[in-house]
Amino acid sequence: MELIILLGVPLAAGLLLALYGHKERAAELNAVMSFLTFVAAAFLTARVIRDGPMMVWEENFFIDSFNVFLVALTAFVGFTTSLFSRPYMRNEHHAGKLNPARLRLYHSMFQLFMFTMLLALLTNNMGILWVAMEAATLTTVLLVSLYRTPASLEAAWKYFILCGVGIAQALFGTILLYFAAERVIGGGGTSLLWTHLNDVKGQLEPTVLSLAFVFLLVGYGTKVGLAPLHNWLPDAHAEGPTPVSAVLSGLLLNVALYAVVRAKVLVDGALQTHFAGNLMMGFGLFSVVVGAFFLSRQKDVKRLFGYSSIEHMGIVTFAFGMGGPIANFAALLHMTVHSLTKSAIFFTVGHAAQKTGTQLIANIRGLADTNPAIGWGLMLGSLAILGMPPFGVFASEFLILTTAMHEHPWATPFLLVSLGVAFAAVFSRVQEMVFGETTAKRLPHSPALIPVFIHLGLVLMLGLYIPPYLADWYRQAAALIG
Repeated sequence: MELIILLGVPLAAGLLLALYGHKERAAELNAVMSFLTFVAAAFLTARVIRDGPMMVWEENFFIDSFNVFLVALTAFVGFTTSLFSRPYMRNEHHAGKLNPARLRLYHSMFQLFMFTMLLALLTNNMGILWVAMEAATLTTVLLVSLYRTPASLEAAWKYFILCGVGIAQALFGTILLYFAAERVIGGGGTSLLWTHLNDVKGQLEPTVLSLAFVFLLVGYGTKVGLAPLHNWLPDAHAEGPTPVSAVLSGLLLNVALYAVVRAKVLVDGALQTHFAGNLMMGFGLFSVVVGAFFLSRQKDVKRLFGYSSIEHMGIVTFAFGMGGPIANFAALLHMTVHSLTKSAIFFTVGHAAQKTGTQLIANIRGLADTNPAIGWGLMLGSLAILGMPPFGVFASEFLILTTAMHEHPWATPFLLVSLGVAFAAVFSRVQEMVFGETTAKRLPHSPALIPVFIHLGLVLMLGLYIPPYLADWYRQAAALIG
């Protein structure tokens, strides 16, 4: 029942808002539907924790500690983003940037985007996973191009082309996976069920699995934003509405990396080597370096934090590549705190851009004076994402760094230098935005900042104290990854 509600609510809400998304109360309906999705995710999570992994609907859906953790995170951030988007989208409408038709498109596509991400996380079929990721691409293309400006259309086109090419590579990898499974399991739909593949992974052809993983990593890695496949990500963040930036950075990148990790489990079992992990470490470390050094060149605040997402997804990919209980635990923790922190940062950045009428860092000043909640939310969020203690990002990065020092000491200097460069680049810009002098006016609709401080409060808690049940949950998920 929980699964039906979890998938049915956002799908039904998307269809309903496609008809009535321009009405006065559409934003409230969007938030209510997102809350129902979150409640269903909470009940499903409690059931999996209590009863263990479960398969439903003729094994087409499989829920274990790994994906139900991401389901809960996705539903929660989706709900808080819907709360943030209520005053944000009204301010955009008030400013004449959006007409009723585009508001309807936004609300309907937001819910369908949530549906596609949840479908990708919950399905047991690697083919349906690919279909869900492609559908997520199509919905976000429409969201990125919402303003219909030349820059937003260019960003949406770049996103569609690059991610379309990437998802085509992932399709070829999925076909190769089916080719390897067919020889062991036989033909039919069961050959792409992840649980069946996991049961026979030791019998799968290693050469075919190696080639399949290369295509899957490149394909889904494009969606993760791994360098050098990252060019779409800063543009999409900069030109789309800020709620879309929050869910792109906080959720979609996680879902794409989830697909890569599921494939890694199969390849590790088939090859009995560290081939998949080495590839992920290489792409992850390169992404950390590229993301950090590009931060210092950014003049647009949303592009700045877009490159920060590339850096942090590189850290998570590197950690999953190292493997082992500590690195996997740290990667899962970092996924959590990055999603919460980065979405909170985009919430504050969105309102700051609305107040000043620009996204240029040089023109955003004095947020602590004109709206202290926005200013201090941005400052605290920036300190959190930069890994300052006692926030949770510090805890996860510390675990990743110490594991790298022990197992791969050659990578430690790259990580340390990149984190130092990222800290200097982001902090130097944010402090001017928060504490400089300004003449900006207040917004016509009060910003929704409760989600910002809820997110940052959770990140602070995870840095000081991880509840035992949550720590056990992370350990179970880390063990499932291998």
